[in-house]
Amino acid sequence: MNVLLISQCSKNALTETRRILDQFAERRGDRTWQTPITQAGLETLYRLLRKTARKNTAVACHWIRGKDHSELLWIVGDARQFNERGATPTNMTRRNVLRTESENDWHSLTLIHLLASLAALLHDLGKACLAFQQRLTAKGPIARNLYRHEWVSLRLFQAFVGNSTDAEWLERLIAPSAEDDTSWIDRVLRDGIDSKARDSKPFTVLPPLARTVAWLVLTHHRLPLMPTKDANGQWKWLGARVTDLSATQLDNLLEKVDANWNELFDSKDRTAIEPYWTFPHGLPVTTDAWRKRSARVARRLLAIVQSADARDWLHDPYVMHLGRLGLMLADHHYSSLTDPTARSDLNPAYPLFANTDRKTGTFNQTLDEHLLGVARHAGMVAHALPSFEHHLPRLVRHKGLRKRSADARFRWQDRAADLAGAMRESATRHGAFIVNMASTGCGKTLANARIMNALADPSRGLRCAFALGLRTLTLQTGRAFRDELQLSDNALAIRVGGAANRELFEHYEQLAEQSGSASTQALLPEDAGVVFEGNTTHPLLQRLSHDPRIHALIAAPLLVCTIDHLTPATESQRGGGQIAPMLRLMSGDLVLDEPDDFDIDDLPALSRLVHWAGLLGSRVLLSSATLPPALVQGLFEAYLDGRRWFQRNRGERPGAAPEVCCMWVDEFDQTRHDCGEGDAFATQQLAFAQRRHARLAKEAARRRAELLPLPLAGKAHDVLRPTMAASMREAALSLHAAHHAIDPQSDKRVSFGLIRMANIDPMVDVALALYALGAPDDTRIHLCTYHSQYPLLIRSAIEHRLDAALNRRKADAVFALPEIRSRLDTNPETDHLFIVLGSPVTEVGRDHDYDWAVVEPSSMRSLIQLAGRIRRHRPGAVDTPNMMVLDSNLRHFEHPGEPAYCKPGFETPEPRFKLKSHSLTDLLEAEQREVIDARPRILPKPDEALQPTARLVDLEHARIQFQMRPQSSNEVISEHRLKKGVKPKSAINATTHWLRPAVSLTAVLPQQQPFRYDPKPKVDVVLLPDEEGEDYALHRVAPAEERYRKLYVRIEDGRNHRIDDAQVTGTRMTPWGVTDYMTELAALAEERDMALEACAKRYGTVTLPENPQGWRFHPALGFTRKR
Repeated sequence: MNVLLISQCSKNALTETRRILDQFAERRGDRTWQTPITQAGLETLYRLLRKTARKNTAVACHWIRGKDHSELLWIVGDARQFNERGATPTNMTRRNVLRTESENDWHSLTLIHLLASLAALLHDLGKACLAFQQRLTAKGPIARNLYRHEWVSLRLFQAFVGNSTDAEWLERLIAPSAEDDTSWIDRVLRDGIDSKARDSKPFTVLPPLARTVAWLVLTHHRLPLMPTKDANGQWKWLGARVTDLSATQLDNLLEKVDANWNELFDSKDRTAIEPYWTFPHGLPVTTDAWRKRSARVARRLLAIVQSADARDWLHDPYVMHLGRLGLMLADHHYSSLTDPTARSDLNPAYPLFANTDRKTGTFNQTLDEHLLGVARHAGMVAHALPSFEHHLPRLVRHKGLRKRSADARFRWQDRAADLAGAMRESATRHGAFIVNMASTGCGKTLANARIMNALADPSRGLRCAFALGLRTLTLQTGRAFRDELQLSDNALAIRVGGAANRELFEHYEQLAEQSGSASTQALLPEDAGVVFEGNTTHPLLQRLSHDPRIHALIAAPLLVCTIDHLTPATESQRGGGQIAPMLRLMSGDLVLDEPDDFDIDDLPALSRLVHWAGLLGSRVLLSSATLPPALVQGLFEAYLDGRRWFQRNRGERPGAAPEVCCMWVDEFDQTRHDCGEGDAFATQQLAFAQRRHARLAKEAARRRAELLPLPLAGKAHDVLRPTMAASMREAALSLHAAHHAIDPQSDKRVSFGLIRMANIDPMVDVALALYALGAPDDTRIHLCTYHSQYPLLIRSAIEHRLDAALNRRKADAVFALPEIRSRLDTNPETDHLFIVLGSPVTEVGRDHDYDWAVVEPSSMRSLIQLAGRIRRHRPGAVDTPNMMVLDSNLRHFEHPGEPAYCKPGFETPEPRFKLKSHSLTDLLEAEQREVIDARPRILPKPDEALQPTARLVDLEHARIQFQMRPQSSNEVISEHRLKKGVKPKSAINATTHWLRPAVSLTAVLPQQQPFRYDPKPKVDVVLLPDEEGEDYALHRVAPAEERYRKLYVRIEDGRNHRIDDAQVTGTRMTPWGVTDYMTELAALAEERDMALEACAKRYGTVTLPENPQGWRFHPALGFTRKR
């Protein structure tokens, strides 16, 4: 590398630095040196300069990367002698002569401000109706609204606009006549009473600007939902999925919105309906203050409507959703104000009220005051938006994120960070989309932080959210950042959604530290960066909830959270849930960790989040070693479309298309390319995947697989699971013989293996069958059953023990663990198998290292993920199979003729995605089943060569393509149906959101494609101790009448089937990792100073699938349905 060194030293420091620099480089002037140098040489120079640095030392090193480009690598000494790019000043002043902070690139800010302000003046007019005023004074339970106040407000506004153009109704609002004043009520169309109301849906008759304002009024609490009926013609609950919804039904969606999209109307009683359309005290539109404010806003809007820039803003998602954000935030804030001194425009004599004080139940704000107050605050929020992100805390000049890697295995991180820094300016203007596909164990987590830090402006610092799919992964990632980067709670926020999960995680961390088994934490105070604390008095921050959880979500420079904290930006049907995640996306970058681990039905929600990240100005990084190209391509196209809208409203050149800075990195290769179209991105993604595929093929094989025939054909249903257990036991014994370690104290052969099964219910039956079989002579099996249906306390204890035993980074360390040592010493057998019998939770979220595995297959993705747990911490090739994969799965034999590789898996009953065979001998090619790695996942066959009904890998790629890429209808329709006029339905998938922008103005897609959707009914249960505290009973957790209270209803013994202890032991076979619930509960209650019952209510809960026959339970097996 060619470097240029500049010295701005003075006095003795100049002499000393000249002495050092002359040894490494040639002088190009009195204070300038230049030389080609290796990375090792440059690091040596850096260390020498730092060692001799004093207060007058100031040396900058620039990497000359091309004819017209150089990059600042580091500064030793006084950084004030240079700017953030390493340039030296011609002259200096402390005066702010540029005032760049007073400028912004918000081209649509005035429009957003005016739309939010006018909508605020109109948003609660419907509260003037008699029905709402009666609800404010009602005592006891209140019946559901027939019509919500925002729909009544919309109808009142429609009545005022009438048949006018936008210019005409704005002029009437500026100078209303007596007829205009009465038109609000006299011309209102009363749903449920006036027959014309059905044919006059607001968004079909209003002019463009009025439609825009009307949408803001209607959605200030919730987005419209498509109503649907069941097979009997009865309304389902509002928000239920619509049966057979096709993309063509989404055309002109807003024009279909009527009152039922806001609240289901189910009454024909005119006397019940009339109060919603009766306004005994008129409307606040006739008050002087309201007229004055509305006229002022209308004049400015009229000028815009009559200008050359006028367009239909309803189709601009940036303008619409930012306007809605301003309105919602102002409404939430002003409604919470109870102190009259904090409010304005007070008018105690006004007869209509907007809300009550929640604590006292007395009237709080009059309606006219509320409308004016919300309008004023909406304007303040809009004006504060450009400066919002500049007033938030940031992580500035953190040395841990800039430090070069000392370990050769992680040097690729340096190259990736350097490449990201080189495209910093371009990424600021055009956005960035980064793909990190480095293998497990290469330091992806820290690399992601370093890459995003390099993208950030050095003078302003880093703000980034790391979103993960699992709570355990989120806690582990947060802990890694906290420990490796020495980040304080002010710099790092970890949000997992379940406080009890986090508390148990920290509880076992403390136990590990007390026992000395925790990793030694090296304190690196020099790595602590500057945390810019931010300005908490910023107008927008002042109007946010005072909930510290919301503050941390927005304010923390580094946020590590489950993705559920950010998806409400697009998924929340209630407006308040969108505010905090939207502000987070507006003010920082986004890293999505393991996005390919989400269920295929969750990908549309993931795509909507990435689209909004582009829309709101974030830069996005995807991190996973097994990213399928269709998923990456689909997320990029969503991001690109969002970035286009951002560019139109915020870019330096609003008319120019964005050229998104794209970057691909792994441990072998780092490359970048600017992509303004999806095809250009696809070409670069394919080239990168091909290079990675070739490099992985040359890597030493650490996981070799062998297919294991499953002899279940023709057997009776009741012997399928015991027979499967016997086959798995023999496979485990065979793998143990080939892959074991020798205990240095006893010379016993010991291995740690995994038996993975697809579903919990059959897994428990297999466990019982294994206990019944026992172990052969001179062999001891220690069995740990691990899945998600344990009480939280027991599951956390199991995970804590597995985390310790399956950390294989230090050879023979496992034999020093007290539990393992005790089992080896007390049992005389020569061979010891420690087996984890687990569900798919074993594949992701845990950093475990097994010697071998026996696998019931579900998908190629599952096989690759699970293979990553074999020899995870130990390098080196293997010559014999250490992974046995069943040739088929249990579902194939228990449900013949039906899809087998599903729940989990990608197979469906649909003909194009239904496999012709369920034998992996047919479904996998020889190289795919012999060495299990990421290659089949990252590089599929060409589209025309895919065989989704014949190959398991092709099935996965075809399903992901169908979900993530634009689709033309290829539905197979019989000639008979065609003759009847049946037309093919175009599919709704992840692209629907950004291909049809108007859809985002409703909640139809989150309604139809909900995130983490599970149609099976669930029940929350808890194990509560009896009065003596010696035993426990199963209780159902039910909501109480009082808000935030819960009832605990004991479940009768007929539905609570305890498995006898005798069934959970066998010949030379015992449970491993078992926790005595009452003992553990008592210890935790004592440590946390809680009552035993209160501790159980917090940590003894579990969510189970509802089952009329009840559940079976044993502490060593967890819960499973009773058949």
